[in-house]
Amino acid sequence: MIARIEGTLVHRSPTRVIIDVAGVGYEAHVPLSTFARLPDEGKTVALRIYTHVREEALLLYGFATALEKAAFEMLLHASRVGPKLAQTILSGVDAPVLIRAIQSGDLVTLKGVPGVGAKTAERIVVELRDRVAELVPDTLEGVAALPPLERSPEDGIRAELISALMNLQTQRAKAERVSEEVLAALGVDAPIEELVRAALKRLAR
Repeated sequence: MIARIEGTLVHRSPTRVIIDVAGVGYEAHVPLSTFARLPDEGKTVALRIYTHVREEALLLYGFATALEKAAFEMLLHASRVGPKLAQTILSGVDAPVLIRAIQSGDLVTLKGVPGVGAKTAERIVVELRDRVAELVPDTLEGVAALPPLERSPEDGIRAELISALMNLQTQRAKAERVSEEVLAALGVDAPIEELVRAALKRLAR
C-alpha cells in the first residue's frame, strides 16, 4: 500500500495531480483544501496517500496534511460514503470545520456541500458523532476537542436555503446568488418554506 509520495509536481488541477517520482508519474485525486496548498508545477511536493483498491483499478487520494487524511478516512466509516464522496465533502468543508460539525450535529454545514443531502448528512452525524475522537486522534492539532463553530442565525438560514435549492438540482453559484436576493427581500426571519418558494419563483423567471 502506498502511504506517501514525494516528487516533482508535473500537473495540478482542483481534483487531481500527477507527481513524477524517478520517471514514474503517480496520479492522485485531491480535495480542494489540498489543491490550495500545492506548489507550482515543476516544484517538489509531498502528499500523504490513501490507497483505494477496486477490482478494476487502484486509486490514490492525496492530502497535504495528516488532519485532512484522517478526516477523509473517518468519512469512509459512514455507510454509503465512498472515497469520491469523501473527497467532495472535504472540497466543500475544511477538515476542522467538518469535524466540529459532526461533533455538534451541525447538519446545515454538511448539507451545504454539493452532493450531500439531508439523509446523507444525518447518517454521517449519527454514525460518526460518537467516534470522532477514536477516528481522528487528539494528537492531530487537538481538533477533536474543539468546540463547535459559532454560527449566526443569518448564516444558518442562508446555508439551509442554499442546500434546499441545490437538492432541487440548482447549481451552487446560482443557488447562492438567488439566496442572497431572497434573504435581502424577505429577511432571515421568514419561514424557510416561504424563502424556498420565493427562490424558486426567481429561478423560473
